[in-house]
Amino acid sequence: MSSPSRRTVLRGLALAAAASVIPLPAFAATDYVPPLRQMRGMWIASVLNINWPSKPGLTADEQKAEYLTWLDLAQQRQLNAVFVQIRPTADAFWPSTYEPWSQYLSGVQGQDPGYDPLGFAVEETHKRGLTFHAWFNPYRVSMQPDPAKLHPDHPGRKHPDWILPFGGKLYYNPGMPEVRAFCQDAMMDAITRYDIDGLHFDDYFYPTNTTAFDDSAAFAKYGQGFPDLAAWRRNNVDLMVQEMQQRVLQAKPEISWGISPSGIWRNKGSDPLGSETNGGQSYDNLHADTRGWVKKGWLDYIAPQLYWYIGQPPADYSKLIPWWSDVTAGTDVQLWIGQAAYKAGDPAQTAPQWQDPQELSKHLTLNRDHPQVGGDIWFSAGDVRADRIGSISTAVNDHYQRPALSPVLPRLAGGEAPRRPVLAYARRVSGGVELRAVATGRHEPFQFAIFRFSERAGSGQFADARNLVAVVPGDRHVRWVDPEGKQGDHYYVLAVDRAGRVSRPSNGHAVRH
Repeated sequence: MSSPSRRTVLRGLALAAAASVIPLPAFAATDYVPPLRQMRGMWIASVLNINWPSKPGLTADEQKAEYLTWLDLAQQRQLNAVFVQIRPTADAFWPSTYEPWSQYLSGVQGQDPGYDPLGFAVEETHKRGLTFHAWFNPYRVSMQPDPAKLHPDHPGRKHPDWILPFGGKLYYNPGMPEVRAFCQDAMMDAITRYDIDGLHFDDYFYPTNTTAFDDSAAFAKYGQGFPDLAAWRRNNVDLMVQEMQQRVLQAKPEISWGISPSGIWRNKGSDPLGSETNGGQSYDNLHADTRGWVKKGWLDYIAPQLYWYIGQPPADYSKLIPWWSDVTAGTDVQLWIGQAAYKAGDPAQTAPQWQDPQELSKHLTLNRDHPQVGGDIWFSAGDVRADRIGSISTAVNDHYQRPALSPVLPRLAGGEAPRRPVLAYARRVSGGVELRAVATGRHEPFQFAIFRFSERAGSGQFADARNLVAVVPGDRHVRWVDPEGKQGDHYYVLAVDRAGRVSRPSNGHAVRH
């Protein structure tokens, strides 16, 4: 744990980052009402050292410094969540008793990096008032095909029948019940030991729909009663998804559980319930019944990777958004959208739309017409930072003017809300208006949401972000300076807990002098 003085300094830095606010009249000319809650996340990938660590073999201090720069970036882009890959290839970014240390830390699988990367990342993320989603790849074992190159203590070496090669990589066999249980145990180890906010799967399930992935022995043993290999494989993935939900709800019901699959369930040409697309189908190609998971309520959220531009012929973003909105409508499954930050401005993308700085911003504008869409996750952090052709900063400036709280899950919304805080004062200082918020409950708030009005506010005026000027990290006592504040403004503070539930507004304070 960090010392109180270091903690105070870090909170101060986080508060300073939160102070970059825009005057409230920014929305006066439009009908758009900025939402109080919106997922604004980015994926921080570790496999092949895509984002963090940037290369294997960095010192512990260098890895820590790099991670803090990713948090800086998240705050600069007005994000509220990070999705960090902590089990990229059946390995671990924490001292796991199930799988070896990841090679992407030290360069050598099984080598202790000299600190606990997951513990460090979770603690530092929360100090910024950001939520931490632990990103796992469920089945991938190695990015190379030779089992002998795995660490001697790797489960794949101890149980060679558990793993199968395909396409120059190694995978756990999803059709073996003992493998499925082991993978769940390995992931739940991190969930139960660390103070994370969510458990997240990406889009990798079965690597192919052919028999080149040779699971024939497992199919012969466990496939009775299924009409074909594909149905059995889909059931295996279904069991992983359904059982992960049950394990999360049993062990840590306050966290979120969701998946970011490839963006097409099935094309309408294959199934009348499918989308008006002609692309790779997760149901058929990966044996991932993503629509079924939503309809059966097995997830808290789904975040389809809609990595196509508006009007793209085989897979049109503007057709997939209403399709996914319809799938999630009437369910308690939240819909967040995976955005292709990596395509914008990439010279390899020949379509002119990906060279248009407005394309990604147009995606978020289109989302506004579909209330099921509760936010976005950007792939990947490196592209959010690169901001090629200004595409990310354009989207941020167009859509993230106001801060936003993380979405609250319907199954958690009725839980006990934080206690109403006290706003001790709001007074003019040389840099604007200084506020002091004081927590009143037994539990320290995760965040404080600070509202500014031109006059006294009614109880119904806190439902959106029009007057939300900052979301700052919580503490027993927090001081914050609003650089845009002035005499006559009225301030209120709401306490926010880790699940996103909010308190009643504090007492109001008008700035008198």
